[in-house]
Amino acid sequence: MYQVTHRTSYKYDDPVSIGNHLACLKPRMLTYQTVRSFRFSAYPEPSSLIEREDYFGNTLHIFSIQDEHQELIVETRSEVEVDVTYSESAAENLPWEVAVDQGPEDHTPWGLGAYQFRFESPRIRLRRIFADYALQAFMPLRPLRESLLDLTGRIHRDFKYQPHATSVSTTIEEVFEKRRGVCQDFAHLQIACLRSIGIAARYVSGYLRTNPPPGKPRLVGADASHAWVSAYCPGAGWVDLDPTNNMTAGNDHITVAWGRDYSDVSPLRGLILGGGVQALKVAVDVEKIDTALPEPAL
Repeated sequence: MYQVTHRTSYKYDDPVSIGNHLACLKPRMLTYQTVRSFRFSAYPEPSSLIEREDYFGNTLHIFSIQDEHQELIVETRSEVEVDVTYSESAAENLPWEVAVDQGPEDHTPWGLGAYQFRFESPRIRLRRIFADYALQAFMPLRPLRESLLDLTGRIHRDFKYQPHATSVSTTIEEVFEKRRGVCQDFAHLQIACLRSIGIAARYVSGYLRTNPPPGKPRLVGADASHAWVSAYCPGAGWVDLDPTNNMTAGNDHITVAWGRDYSDVSPLRGLILGGGVQALKVAVDVEKIDTALPEPAL
């Protein structure tokens, strides 16, 4: 069980007269994840606030602020229970080429939903260089899951995690050339590699609780938004992979949203009138909640 606080603030040099915004910050309800509570707040107080689902089933909050302001604060508080229990499926041990061939023939609701994630999207292009890189892990007749884990490990080893080395506008081709970036870049890269060889893969946004160095206190607000990859295996379902940390996503990963790439699930975006230069600050805190029952009184 986790308590998640996500606080975003914008400070503007000039007054903003009107702001229309869209937030994608509410964790998803899933078979292995339960949202116990969720609260959304914004300052100044929105003149209108609408909650709805987007095409992918993510929850959006659409709000408008029509009072003049020079600071915008958006804060969400969630209590989320995560219980990932993995059981290996025989379908995951099929040769990856067989899984690719089965994809278009998978007419189950899950297969039809996954098929759309085999194609290019606004931030992800299919390239021969990505296919060649993926094929170092996806060797002939190798089981799909084994190949997926190998590719995840290769990206983790070959690419250096370096904050500020990239921006939201950095292309995957640039990341591939520079061999450095952040979780968003590594997720985009792995998706590009998988789609370039015919495997459906989607972008997942969420949170990951960070652990402090030994002997150091955990700093409130030091956690961060995170991104990882979900690959589709016909007959088995989705397999979540975290190339930044070389692991499958588990109970430390809290899923907020998924889409074709980051452009579908940006945490907060919008249009403002005025503002001039703006300064952005984001603070995320992911805290485990003790769910143990209290001992009975003697």
